[in-house]
Amino acid sequence: MSETFEEIVETFEFLDDWEDRYRHVIEMGKAMPELDDALKVDATKVDGCASQVWIVPKISGTGPSAILEFDGASDAMIVSGLIAILKALYAGKTVKDAIEIDALASFASLGLDQHLSAQRSNGLRAMIERLRLLASQACAG
Repeated sequence: MSETFEEIVETFEFLDDWEDRYRHVIEMGKAMPELDDALKVDATKVDGCASQVWIVPKISGTGPSAILEFDGASDAMIVSGLIAILKALYAGKTVKDAIEIDALASFASLGLDQHLSAQRSNGLRAMIERLRLLASQACAG
């Protein structure tokens, strides 16, 4: 778990009320840098999300020890916040480690799994699968 993600866990433990957590996720999404419109193309779009979502990989290095970073954006504020949490979860991870991250369990540790709609949960799974695919492709070569 990255230090940034651990900070998110600590913040969520401090926020007792789900609405406060929800607002915090939205604020995290608002704080993310804008994604250039030129990067919002079919190749970076994540299928399976109710809202529009784009994930743009930035892989440093080659093979299993390459580092997976990514930029992302969504037209839905809550989803932008979920992307921000994913960025924190995967921060500084090698592609080999990224493949093994149990992101759904990490989101469950924040209590988010209980409060996301079925569509948002499906979209989150689609984003995680895209990240795993990008990591697998980079790991292979």
